[in-house]
Amino acid sequence: MKSKTTAILALLGPVFLLSGCMGNDMRDLDAFMAEKLARPGGVIQPVPTFQAYEAFAYSATTQRSPFDRPVAVKLVAGLQSGAVVRPDPDRPRQFLEQFTLDSLQLVGALERDGKDWSLIKDPDGGIHRVQVGEYLGRDHGKIVETTDTYVSVIEIVSDGTADGWVERPRTIDLLGS
Repeated sequence: MKSKTTAILALLGPVFLLSGCMGNDMRDLDAFMAEKLARPGGVIQPVPTFQAYEAFAYSATTQRSPFDRPVAVKLVAGLQSGAVVRPDPDRPRQFLEQFTLDSLQLVGALERDGKDWSLIKDPDGGIHRVQVGEYLGRDHGKIVETTDTYVSVIEIVSDGTADGWVERPRTIDLLGS
């Protein structure tokens, strides 16, 4: 008996609660809508005219990125004294040259058999040992210095002319530092 009463109350409870929402007195809503409709319509402003985009010629491609570690002065002096800069087309390409320099990460350093090695992680997750004199990155980047916290690389990039090349210093910092 108690379960029947509970079931009936459970069914009738929502009916009583919803009955309060059934009134047809919407005079306040009708008055609000009439007031809004009586106002004069606003003027829509025309779409603003935009100035055409003016291309910017970036002239600092040969300079160090402000986000990279400063390169030693003797290294920069050596870069500027080079007579003819151009990549060696006959040099065999190394594995890490298929990746952009920005996608490579320094994850550590080690010493083995008296040689210092830096550990570079490629975008596919592979870890590679590199040392001074090896190449990485798509812009003919040659490793010129390795430390525990960064690897210095000199890239050879086009200067924008038909057959012109310039050297650009870059660094790969230790991941997480």
